[in-house]
Amino acid sequence: MDRWSMAMGESGAALDAGPLVLIGDTAHGPRIEAVNRAGAAAGARRGMMLADARTLCPEIATAPSDPAGDLTFLEDLAIWAQRWGPWSALDAPDGLLVDVTSVPHLFGGEKHLLADVHEAFAKRRLSIRVAIAPTAGAAWALAHYGPDGAIVEGHDAIERALADLPVVALRLDEDVVTVLRRLGLKRMGEIATIGRNAIQRRFRNRKSPAANPLIRLDQLLGRVPEPLLPVVPQQMPLVQRRLLEPIRYRALLDRVVADLAADMVRELEGQGQGARRLELQLWRVDGEVVVRRLEMAAATRDPAHIVRLFAARLDDIDAGFGIEMLRLRASWAEPLALEQSDIETAAETRGTSLAACIDRLTVRLGAKAVSRPVPFASYIPERAQRWLPPLEPEPASQGQLAFHARPLKLLDNPEKIAVLYATPDGHPQRFRWRGQVHEVARVEGPERIAPEWWRERGGARLRDYYRIEDGEGRRYWIYRQGIIGDGRGGAPDWYLQGLCA
Repeated sequence: MDRWSMAMGESGAALDAGPLVLIGDTAHGPRIEAVNRAGAAAGARRGMMLADARTLCPEIATAPSDPAGDLTFLEDLAIWAQRWGPWSALDAPDGLLVDVTSVPHLFGGEKHLLADVHEAFAKRRLSIRVAIAPTAGAAWALAHYGPDGAIVEGHDAIERALADLPVVALRLDEDVVTVLRRLGLKRMGEIATIGRNAIQRRFRNRKSPAANPLIRLDQLLGRVPEPLLPVVPQQMPLVQRRLLEPIRYRALLDRVVADLAADMVRELEGQGQGARRLELQLWRVDGEVVVRRLEMAAATRDPAHIVRLFAARLDDIDAGFGIEMLRLRASWAEPLALEQSDIETAAETRGTSLAACIDRLTVRLGAKAVSRPVPFASYIPERAQRWLPPLEPEPASQGQLAFHARPLKLLDNPEKIAVLYATPDGHPQRFRWRGQVHEVARVEGPERIAPEWWRERGGARLRDYYRIEDGEGRRYWIYRQGIIGDGRGGAPDWYLQGLCA
């Protein structure tokens, strides 16, 4: 919420004066992702549906959340927070873990260290809650549910300091917390009163730490290690041009972008990397910053290719009174060794490389419009393939299955048809599809496909597929879902799923 307020400026401050929530879209409607102080006082909570919050506070204001922006901000904050320790880790969506082992004496003790943390964040206009404890789990619990600025010294003091905290401080899934509350365990200290064996029997099949209270408790007390992923700062290649005179014309802009692309290629070559994502920032004289981003299908160091892709993104640039500075940053780079020219390199120079072609299609059509199908280990036709980015390798775990002949075209969703047949278990003689009646002239089948019991519910029915041809020579791929007397429903249903050549 603090990041949103700073980004919005005066307009954000006006909204933040009253009840305000940031919302994200879900399948069940808008859900609250963040709440300001006035909204929390009105009863709104993170994770609550917006409709429920409006019943408590009809005048509550809303704004869209930005999870990607929050994560980027948190990553930058984690690197900045390493002034208090040798490494830091993310605790998404809104927390940081900093290792301060053997560091507090440099600040005059733990209390002075926490005071320095509060002062530094206050200068950034960020509200925080902090705690110091021997383990990451204990520090998280105290920072979220204990007194602000709590300090626990030594592993022996953890259990006493956290005994009165709620069980949700164990970082458990909501359904596990609900089970513990139904068992009468509302405080962390109450878990030790019933013995480990009783809890182990209840949660013995839960292997995930967030689903097993004993694993979380052992991590919190330091009995078992808790793996953490440190944030490692990386200096991403960045080049810029400060112009003596602002530019307003497209020809001059293209020339500066070409110079930046050449500089970026030299930076990438020196680091043995290639760019996968590039960000071009243009500073206008009036202070507005225009940003254009590119994401390539494969790592590249070709300046001509970079310029060609950006050319399609600069057509709608409004220079205003002029652009005085340009900056090009590679926010995603991958190792790319120096190689001798080969067929692919020569093809890329002529603009016919597969990666170059995919990049140009992506710029023109959109990032989600270019993909390729790959086989997926499933006998169910609509599950037998997955869509991946164009140049991403196929998952090694997917085996190849042997199929009967499949139609050239599958419908997005099987369409229900009305069928007339001589016997319930036989093939159809006539069917109605999209308002037209088709007489069946030839039939091939059935091909029986049983339900995938490891993915389906127990009531899933098997399918019998037929390739049929009507009197006019048109061929279809239909199936009967279920058989008479299978105990999994009434009469079988018929569907048309594909069109054959």
